[in-house]
Amino acid sequence: MQGMMAGHKNAYDCIKAFSETDFTEDLKKFDIPTLVVHGDADQVVPFEAAGIASAKLVKGSQLKVYPGAPHGLTDTHKDQLNADLLAFLKG
Repeated sequence: MQGMMAGHKNAYDCIKAFSETDFTEDLKKFDIPTLVVHGDADQVVPFEAAGIASAKLVKGSQLKVYPGAPHGLTDTHKDQLNADLLAFLKG
């Protein structure tokens, strides 16, 4: 849906940009409580390459894995995500 709203060229350019950019040094600089959320069935940004790696790079971060969740887990798992976000913010 997002790709349709953005248009094919814009969606492609966005995917190209974030897939070719190394955010390693930026993630290492985080110094605030961070919740990393990721679906383990994400076919756009693989969990092993992004979710696990991001959580390891951000010191003290918490990793929340959504079993079977796709890239669009903000839609498919919105109730659980909202509950997890509130719990993290209250913690």
